[in-house]
Amino acid sequence: MEEGDLILASKKGDLDSFNQLVERYQREVYNLALRMLGNSQAAEDATQEAFISAFRGIARFRGGNFRAWLLRIVANACRDQLRLLRRRPTIPLDALVLEADRDTPSPEDYALRRELGEQIAKALADLLPDQRLAVILCDIEGLSYEEIAQAMNCSLGTVRSRISRGRGRLRRHLAEHGELSP
Repeated sequence: MEEGDLILASKKGDLDSFNQLVERYQREVYNLALRMLGNSQAAEDATQEAFISAFRGIARFRGGNFRAWLLRIVANACRDQLRLLRRRPTIPLDALVLEADRDTPSPEDYALRRELGEQIAKALADLLPDQRLAVILCDIEGLSYEEIAQAMNCSLGTVRSRISRGRGRLRRHLAEHGELSP
């Protein structure tokens, strides 16, 4: 079924149609939550909360970009999780590991990529939540500035400044740790 048909059926209470939407977006939603929170358990919780909220609120979806609408819900769930984690910190942030190339890398290359992935994860974790979300949506998820503005419920200019400031802080962090590629 087409996405629009699935949304219409979901608005009428068809759980199977909504489950198909979940299947289409679950990886993207989880990856955004993981990058925002840096903790797999918290990301799973935020993902689950986001899909529950989306199901409960799909009747209020007025059309437009479903992906951006869903990512806004995920971003809000992540903000809730961040507030919860600040109140009750449990474990340190998980390190994100960059996927190895399809060709088998040498152990040295693998170790370097892993270290770079860990530094990027640390740098992302140090960003303000709104900057982190904007950078992740743009540079990792590949959303356009307009989609990011819709997902973050802010103006295009705000998106541009958050991305610019976030990228600048990432560059400074990586430069301080000697991790920038030539």
